[in-house]
Amino acid sequence: MLGSASENVVMSNSMLDLLVEYYLVTYETLEFRKPFGEGHENSRIISVKMKQFGRCRIGSETFGSNMSARHVRNSYVLAKFITQDGSVDCYPGQVQFFFSHKVDLPDGELEHNLAFIRWYQPANSRYYFSIEDDEICNVEL
Repeated sequence: MLGSASENVVMSNSMLDLLVEYYLVTYETLEFRKPFGEGHENSRIISVKMKQFGRCRIGSETFGSNMSARHVRNSYVLAKFITQDGSVDCYPGQVQFFFSHKVDLPDGELEHNLAFIRWYQPANSRYYFSIEDDEICNVEL
């Protein structure tokens, strides 16, 4: 992670819900919940605090975020997911920020480095624009 870190940032309630869902899927044999949330009494309570970063470097490539104005043009991503039937779905989005979050596991505390991405919503309409009579530019919103 790069850029100036904002330490001890308190997550929003909706982000906590997403993080609980992430940990439940990642660690299938463990139970997680947010503080004062519903769940089993043996559930692991996740921390409400995180460390935010504006940039992330993987290998020689630096990824930016909306939080880092200087690197905002490197904040756009296209994620590809393979569905159960084998087709590939593409989802465009923009990285809002990178963050690290610690969670208590049976073997001790583990730090996760994640990105918070705002995904673009698909539109049902398709518009066609004509540049010249014989050329058509297909634009999908």
